Amino acid sequence: MSLAFTRRMFLASAPLAVAGCVGGEGALPSQNSSASFLGIYAELEDGGVTIPALDLEEIDPRFLRQIVDYNGAQKPGSIVVDTPRRHLYFVLAGKKAVRYGCGVGKEGFEFKGAGVIGRTAVWPHWAPTPNMIAVQPQRYGPVRGGMAGGIDNPLGARALYIYRDGQESNYRVHGTDDPSTIGEAVSSGCIRLCNHDIIDLHSRVARGAPIMVLQGRGEVV
Repeated sequence: MSLAFTRRMFLASAPLAVAGCVGGEGALPSQNSSASFLGIYAELEDGGVTIPALDLEEIDPRFLRQIVDYNGAQKPGSIVVDTPRRHLYFVLAGKKAVRYGCGVGKEGFEFKGAGVIGRTAVWPHWAPTPNMIAVQPQRYGPVRGGMAGGIDNPLGARALYIYRDGQESNYRVHGTDDPSTIGEAVSSGCIRLCNHDIIDLHSRVARGAPIMVLQGRGEVV
């Protein structure tokens, strides 16, 4: 089936608490067409690393970054993750939000509920958790000591670390260079955006920002 959605199909797929796609914030597009997104997903130089242009044919248009109306309860500066619909919202003033497509964790591995962004990192270091090594020793054993930041690092260009009760939760919002995973549930529990989008989100988020991760379709965004 073609990834070119009609406007009616697009609006029908949006959460009840979010109404339609609108323009008005920065240079984000207001039309649901791949051509509208070419500029924000072009090749990007970041900290000496070249991030390739995003192949827009690989991503459902619903998961491309845009400004939407937002009527939820969270305050400006908050992050809301609608896990079932694979959308992450950064809440703006004036009942608006930046909406990003995201990938999520497999069932049983996902973060749920409220937390805060306790710290952030640019091109972060990454190391597998002991549980990841135990479950997949051949894959993660060789990198148990960790990986320096870079285009091949699983955390991508940025990481936002989720804390709960003053402690790091081992869950993050982070980047990925594999756009085929956006809209899917394939990770070990972390929330991931394409590298272009995590850079944009990182530029907006303040340390201590609230984050709410919703798991049920009946939960209000």
